[in-house]
Amino acid sequence: MSSAKTSIIAGIVLMGAGVLLLLDLLGILDSAALVWPLIFAAAGTAFLTVFFRSRADWWAAIPGSVFLGLAAVILITQLWPGPAAYWAGAALFLFMGAGFGAVYVRERANWWALIPCGVMLTLSLVVALPPAWEGMPVAAVLFLGLAATFAALSLVPVRPEHSPGGPAAFPGQPGQQGQTAAAEPSRMKWPLIPAAVLAVLGLIFALEATALLTASEYFVPVLLVLAGVALLIYALRHRTGGHHKAHGI
Repeated sequence: MSSAKTSIIAGIVLMGAGVLLLLDLLGILDSAALVWPLIFAAAGTAFLTVFFRSRADWWAAIPGSVFLGLAAVILITQLWPGPAAYWAGAALFLFMGAGFGAVYVRERANWWALIPCGVMLTLSLVVALPPAWEGMPVAAVLFLGLAATFAALSLVPVRPEHSPGGPAAFPGQPGQQGQTAAAEPSRMKWPLIPAAVLAVLGLIFALEATALLTASEYFVPVLLVLAGVALLIYALRHRTGGHHKAHGI
């Protein structure tokens, strides 16, 4: 870092510290409440600086978002206690989800980052739900949010070398590199399986929350058994089809 940039950063830090001390002396603001938020915010900013300076350092978005989320949580709970503090947990998950989303935006091969991104955004929504929404409504929002995450993942184009079980996972296989180099990105189908299972569970919890299935005590276990049987049949048919293709049948 050049001396000019160092002087600019040091000048901004000193000016901010002076303003906080002045506000504390005037009784306008308790500067002690901002110490830890500023420390976490500085750490998060440092990681985000690494993230933006180098494309290879996509990982820095994850700790950067976590530190910024912690700064937001402490700032909300200390400066706005009461009803506003109820959103502190949601803010943390929201920042973490944004961090994983930035990982995917920076490097599209990191499609896996969309899963924790969707999970964090779903948890932020769950935490932000009103206190009256307890039990089944919370479970319905959770499972439907996770189902939407995997459903969205199935719409993302992924190159064969970046997909699970693709040639990149088995670099020693002959004759694969030339084939995958010209291969076009395709959408993954496997996320539709957990998306369907989670969506069914979410709908069940939603219906139970509206008291439409209160008398159907055996509906949930029977549906789970049927879903398991359907997954086994799908796996066996997929395995048999792959076996026949391998033998030229």
